[in-house]
Amino acid sequence: MDLQQRINAFVKLGEFLSQFSNEGIKKKEGIANNDLFYKGFLHQIKLAQEYNGWFTKENVLFSLTSWSKALNKSNITAWLDKYNFNTIQSKKVAIIMAGNIPLVGFHDFISVLLSGHKVIVKQSSNDKHLLPYLTKYLEVLEPDFKGTIEFTSDRLNGFDAVIATGSDNTARYFEYYFKNKPSIIRKNRNSVAVLTGNETSEELKMLSEDIFRYYGLGCRNVSKLFVPKDYNFQPFFEAMYHWNSIINQAKYANNYDYNKAVYLMSEFDMLENGFLMIKEDESYSSPIATVFYEFYEDINQLHQKLETDKDRIQCVVANGILNSEVQFGSTQQPQLWDYADDVDTIAFLLKI
Repeated sequence: MDLQQRINAFVKLGEFLSQFSNEGIKKKEGIANNDLFYKGFLHQIKLAQEYNGWFTKENVLFSLTSWSKALNKSNITAWLDKYNFNTIQSKKVAIIMAGNIPLVGFHDFISVLLSGHKVIVKQSSNDKHLLPYLTKYLEVLEPDFKGTIEFTSDRLNGFDAVIATGSDNTARYFEYYFKNKPSIIRKNRNSVAVLTGNETSEELKMLSEDIFRYYGLGCRNVSKLFVPKDYNFQPFFEAMYHWNSIINQAKYANNYDYNKAVYLMSEFDMLENGFLMIKEDESYSSPIATVFYEFYEDINQLHQKLETDKDRIQCVVANGILNSEVQFGSTQQPQLWDYADDVDTIAFLLKI
């Protein structure tokens, strides 16, 4: 199976996923193997929701929509065009996936397969329904994928390299356990937004998407704000308000109530609007339903701080502050070439 065959298979997978959208679930004509897989995937979406309370239908469909838009021929070709796959020798790559948001390890999965390697996947128990089903779809689209994809819940064996994602604590275990293998080990990261006070109401409203999508559980979710001295938070809270129904989700509401009680009992200063709390704190990782903030006085000093702390930051949302900034409202829709932790996964896979 050559590279073009692999690309074509993932393009068809993107077309299949385009039927499952927040704008509406609708069976389309001309989708490969739809009669075999359409109803079954609807069932997998339902199972994902039932098994994990954070995987609401809206969030699962948001993830599927994002992937359907990413997996088109022009996108994939633009992504892979700079690499040379001619000399690659197929190896077996283990992927240890997190389970914080739907299909969170999918980029690693497609990177391994498009590179021409075999993959062994160890999924999180929190996200175990969608990917195995999509794998069956891929194997019917392109039979040469059979035998190249394996799932396991047991101890990993017989692999040549590993890509593992987890917390700072599990990363220490991964680094020790996989010390003799080529590896990408990902730790905790969070995303931040730099505000100047000159943002439009529309920009702040778009920022709410970066904060609340997936209930803030992703590394690309904004968990901290950098704001100038004497920043007026009123426009910020007004822009957040259209997400107020999020408090009706029981797991989110429980976290909100618990964290609010902790802050009140500890006599921490914080502001809240009934579904979101903001608290001044130097940390990057904020609890669910909370966003931390920190004041800055000099933008150049802030640049230095962000550079110093870059290993703790996934992306920075801003407008005209940094060369590598992400636009408001787009953190959860990265391009295929926007690598996690800024580590080029394809380049790694071509060297093993």
